[in-house]
Amino acid sequence: MPGRTWELCLLLLLGLVLGSQEALPPPCESQIYCHGELLHQVQMAKLYRDDKQFVDMPLSSAPEQVLQRFQELANAHNHSIPQQELQGFLKEHFQAMGQELQPWTPEDWKDSPQFLQKISDLKLRAWAGQLHQLWKKLGKKVKPEVLRHPERFSLIYSQHPFIVPGGRFLEFYYWDSYWVMEGLLLSEMPETVKGMLQNFLDLVQTYGHVPNGARVYYLQRSQPPLLTLMMDRYVTHTNDIAFLRDNIGTLALELDFWTENRSVSVSLGEKSYVLNRYYVPYGGPRPESYSKDAELAATLPEGDREALWAELKAGAESGWDFSSRWFVGGPNPNLLSSIRTSKFVPVDLNAFLCQAEELMSKFYTSLGNDSQATKYRNLWEQRLAALQAILWDEEKGAWFDYDLENGKKNQEFYPSNLAPLWAGCFSDPGVVDKALKYLEDSKILTYQYGIPTSLWKTGQQWDFPNAWAPLQDMVIRGLAKSPSPRTQEVAFQLAQNWIRTNFDVYSQKSAMYEKYDISNGGQPGGGGEYEVQEGFGWTNGVALMLLDRYGARLSSGTPTAFPEPHCLAAALLLGLLLRFLPQ
Repeated sequence: MPGRTWELCLLLLLGLVLGSQEALPPPCESQIYCHGELLHQVQMAKLYRDDKQFVDMPLSSAPEQVLQRFQELANAHNHSIPQQELQGFLKEHFQAMGQELQPWTPEDWKDSPQFLQKISDLKLRAWAGQLHQLWKKLGKKVKPEVLRHPERFSLIYSQHPFIVPGGRFLEFYYWDSYWVMEGLLLSEMPETVKGMLQNFLDLVQTYGHVPNGARVYYLQRSQPPLLTLMMDRYVTHTNDIAFLRDNIGTLALELDFWTENRSVSVSLGEKSYVLNRYYVPYGGPRPESYSKDAELAATLPEGDREALWAELKAGAESGWDFSSRWFVGGPNPNLLSSIRTSKFVPVDLNAFLCQAEELMSKFYTSLGNDSQATKYRNLWEQRLAALQAILWDEEKGAWFDYDLENGKKNQEFYPSNLAPLWAGCFSDPGVVDKALKYLEDSKILTYQYGIPTSLWKTGQQWDFPNAWAPLQDMVIRGLAKSPSPRTQEVAFQLAQNWIRTNFDVYSQKSAMYEKYDISNGGQPGGGGEYEVQEGFGWTNGVALMLLDRYGARLSSGTPTAFPEPHCLAAALLLGLLLRFLPQ
């Protein structure tokens, strides 16, 4: 029998290998919003400037009827429907995007939250008040018909209202919402935060994980796992232990998703370490970027296209869609077609999970469950050791993504290289000052308008010259953990640079943006797959966090060059003197 068992195992493995060369499953079952001829014909006809517009349009009747009518139309035109006919079909069977959502003013919004009084610069204080007003513009509530007829919508029903990023992003997104929630808590809006948290917890209960965003076409990919951190911020603000107790099992379920579906083993010498990666083994073009993905795949041999689409989805899961960070080691590290996201062990993902494991241990301790607290404490210690062994570079003073195929670190600069500082995922306090030296050696402190996303100019939005609010936060709050006044002063200067960029652009445009171009003074960012978006949830959240933290010192005035290392002592001394002057 053992021989027979071995043969069966071999056949099973062979089947898996052969199966992996066939089409991967679609991102969801819908033959309108996720795969099929209707989606293909509409998106490839490019009737809309943005592919996302079509997949966000609700149906006017049942999907079976729409599909039947489409099939009749396709058959009548030998599956090559003229554009005018296609437009008529869409007008008859679809509604305009956004119909399923209604504006919502948060009930816990109020004038003049306390943190505004911390801001000394009167122009910045007035601006912070305007950012606080923006929560009312970004509030949305799902209409009840989405609950009654979910099959007619790509939007996933949410019981509680929420804050959206803004612009083309009509629904809520996973990792964006963490920085939004930080801003909402400063705005003294904990009930809004609780409702948003409950929406995420409901998604985990239904699907086993938090999808990228609240659309069916996002279902098979997640985003950077910050749900446990969201809960920590909410509970710290409100002391709502009952809410934590009721939902701790759901937080554990979400972390299980990453363990079961996104883990990878990395060997070093005699030891093996388990870390995590972004990995979305689902095929076809992304529905919301269908034509772009299809056209990109057409540049590759047919046998390579499914793998490309899966890597694009993994890139979207990373939140960095897209970046040279995922192209390095490919045939051409400047081209999107070289994307190989799942072949990297990312620093930030593992820092987020490390932080979540430590928080879960803390949560279970506070709830009196010592066995679960010990389980997560052990997971945290194992990950800490893995980060140190596989991703940390003592000589450079930073962590680096690990390339699984090439067995080496990607030593390019990305702000994510310092994510473990932000996440508190390190054991030696001296690493914070080593990270400062790393920033100096990489010439990052020479950029006056913000920290660049990379030093590669590929035309992708998560590359130079764009700068993004969450990455500023990671570096600034990471450096601020240092006991060294000099390192703390650099953190302040970086905050000053970013606030000035946001404020100056707002002064010119009366808008906040998802990203900024820092190459020639602060401007709205560019590149990538769509026009730069206004709003903007996480940018507002980070601005409010920095204004809260450094409000006594931040200035709306003229930018100055970043102090050279030998000038920092003088800047530090001035900063200390200002603190002691009467207010």
